[in-house]
Amino acid sequence: MIDFAGRPWLHFVGVAGSGMSALAQFHVGRGGRATGSDRAFDQGRDREIRAALEAAGVEIVPQDGTAPARGCAAVVTSTAVEAQIADLVRARELNIPCQHRSELLAVYVARHRTIAVTGTSGKSTTTAMVWTILEGCGREPRLLTGGPLVALQQRGLLGNAYGGAPVGGADNDAQSRADAGPAGDLLVIEADESDGSVVRYHPWAGVVLNLARDHKEIAEVAEMFTAFRLNCGGPLIVGDARNLDFLRPGAVSYGLSERADVRATDLALGPRDVAFTACGVRFVVPWPGRHTVLNALAAIAVCREAGIAPAAMAAPLSAFAGVARRFVSQGSAGGVEVIDDFAHNPDKLAAAIATGRDRLADPSCRVLAVFQPHGYGPTRFLRADLVAALAAALRRTDILWLPEIFYAGGTVARDISSGDLAADLVARDRDARFCADRADLPRLIAACARPGDLVLVMGARDPSLTGLARDILAALGSGAAGGS
Repeated sequence: MIDFAGRPWLHFVGVAGSGMSALAQFHVGRGGRATGSDRAFDQGRDREIRAALEAAGVEIVPQDGTAPARGCAAVVTSTAVEAQIADLVRARELNIPCQHRSELLAVYVARHRTIAVTGTSGKSTTTAMVWTILEGCGREPRLLTGGPLVALQQRGLLGNAYGGAPVGGADNDAQSRADAGPAGDLLVIEADESDGSVVRYHPWAGVVLNLARDHKEIAEVAEMFTAFRLNCGGPLIVGDARNLDFLRPGAVSYGLSERADVRATDLALGPRDVAFTACGVRFVVPWPGRHTVLNALAAIAVCREAGIAPAAMAAPLSAFAGVARRFVSQGSAGGVEVIDDFAHNPDKLAAAIATGRDRLADPSCRVLAVFQPHGYGPTRFLRADLVAALAAALRRTDILWLPEIFYAGGTVARDISSGDLAADLVARDRDARFCADRADLPRLIAACARPGDLVLVMGARDPSLTGLARDILAALGSGAAGGS
């Protein structure tokens, strides 16, 4: 166990990652020293992330094994970091403990009255909504999440971590966390099921949004959620999907069905917002999609358990600024809007495409989608599910471009291609086009787009996808849309 009273030096390997960068910022905010390395920085990539980390006080060093030195309390790593990375080799030589990022996060969870949000889809947005409500109601919550909050980016922060000074320290026992506490005692986190780390957290309250096949088989994730439920010291909030019924006894459920404890009625799904009634209060959230309603209901349910009156939540939710790359418009040109979205698993892809279709002013217009799969292992595991979801979500008139699978480096077997997905979709009578050189996409899409169409860029882990969306917008602006 790290002695945080000594404001220790921690070294973060792979610090450009969303979870790692959040922890590094949080550690500095608590008065500790954080150094970090990442091969992306060594290769000159992700400069904006590096600048934001340095501005937050994280010292960026080369990933060459020189950073871990005597005096370093621990090296923090993640599942994505290979054991042969020079920094980890050096740490072992010096007998410096190597700690998984989830172990460090578990320490922070235990030291706060923590609300942990998990599920296959919607974790980042729901976590952001919970934080937004609590902050808007004066509870001064802290935050550790994967998707950067736009509201925090607008304050000049990276957006995936907030707060820092310890609350209660080692004296913050289980009873004090279970009771209603003062402003500043709450921590909101995104609890990841993809690497199994969700079972390590012992929060005050837990939220389980949904359950689907993603990084692991459903049965394996269900077992994790069962353990997570047992770890929660207080209330559990659960979506009302039937495959979560094993968690329902004693939990607070939310959803659209009559069996939900916190239920939305009188839905109005607009192209740019949603409105609904829950707990006797009319809510308007300035973000589109049926999934936005469900995420908001989960946030309302858990914030009610934290002592916030539903009527007080309406104003913060109405000002919700969103999460980076969650259906973010990059603008319009030639009558064509370009949307940037983090969708990458079957459910998220289906939700993004459905929301994009709802955005079309004319139903006869098309969704021109780009999906860049992330990782060879996940693509191989989900190949059939991805194809089924995309084939169901896309109409025959829509077009899908598939650039090659995003490769972050390492020793993974590169034995599947986006071209395989494209072929599968063509066999299902969908217009899917493999694009070996992603740089060609802005030109190809601009030549094809017609006024009224919507371009939807989807994919995870690759920060350059936002730049691709902007390049497509620029290409659309350089000539009037009017393709075939």
